[in-house]
Amino acid sequence: STQSTWGPKSNKNSGQVKEDQDDDHEESRRIDALRVCKVDAASEEIRSPRIVRIGAIQNRIVLPTTAPVLEQRQALWDRITKIIDTAACMGVNVLCLQECWTMPFFMCTREKKKWNEFAESAETGATTKMLQTIAKKYNMVIISPILERDEVHGEVLWNTAVVIGNNGNVIGKSRKNHIPRVNDFNESTYYLESTMGHPVFETAFGRIGINICYGRHHPLNWMAYGLNGAEMVFNPSATVGALSEPLWFIEARNAAIANNYYAIGINRVGTEEFPNAFTSGDGKPAHNDFGEFYGSSYVANPDGSRTPGLSRNRDGLLVTEVDLNLCRQVKEKWMFQSTSRFPLYGEFLTNFCKPDYKPLRVRDATLGCEDH
Repeated sequence: STQSTWGPKSNKNSGQVKEDQDDDHEESRRIDALRVCKVDAASEEIRSPRIVRIGAIQNRIVLPTTAPVLEQRQALWDRITKIIDTAACMGVNVLCLQECWTMPFFMCTREKKKWNEFAESAETGATTKMLQTIAKKYNMVIISPILERDEVHGEVLWNTAVVIGNNGNVIGKSRKNHIPRVNDFNESTYYLESTMGHPVFETAFGRIGINICYGRHHPLNWMAYGLNGAEMVFNPSATVGALSEPLWFIEARNAAIANNYYAIGINRVGTEEFPNAFTSGDGKPAHNDFGEFYGSSYVANPDGSRTPGLSRNRDGLLVTEVDLNLCRQVKEKWMFQSTSRFPLYGEFLTNFCKPDYKPLRVRDATLGCEDH
């Protein structure tokens, strides 16, 4: 059986979760909200438990968007490295930051001057080098989602997550597979869809996939990471309440259930204002902010359970101790992979993609002729 317990302080009699902070832990005072959770798996005769502590950080920007680029980035470095210190004190093995964590989420503006200067190399950029030192120091795998400038291929930009190993090495990178074209999410002004597929990274603490932000709306995207063997799939995001909040609490959980892995949703917090007003193409007045990023980061488990979420409006660190053995245990219980009938759907999708595809529909003959 699987049990989820929450801490660091919980009332076992009432089942209520003690609110966010561990006031007895000096390091916890560095962040606004600290939550610690545990997810167990059944014991096995042959395999030992595969215990991993997952860390998820959500945060707001530190300086106004009018501040110089390097000052904004440095302020975020200073803020996040303190939270990483706390994560290390909590024994975190694998840590993921939010989407494009080194900058404001400026893609709503459609402006490029200044904003594109936040882009940096995934392999040799200043942020990667800084985190390499920390990852090695703390024996921690760190997933760092940034705006990448691909210096090898014409300096084009990508929305990228860099995977840094616990030895301080860059294991690889994954890019955003699905780019939104809705409301103020004007990301295709800056970068396009990944051509890298669905890489899964074998690390010292398990197999990891990264499904960046908008990709969570696409079930096949989640599925591909699972078929490539992911045991944890992180969903670093930047999404606002007026658009996606009703979906947020469902999508990662559905993915965890369907694919029998841990799905970790991470969202930034706060409202970011920009100097120049912009419109959304909806006839409404121009505005200077994207809307409120609502945080609420959480971990969804293979058995359908989930942790409590972090705050809607405060920086926070969620630490979840999991047993990766649960992935196989749930997989064997439900047999989703065995019963998926991939050849059937593979053939259907192949035919659907052909220009001459005709939908398979059976019309009631008593309805008469169609109007079109």
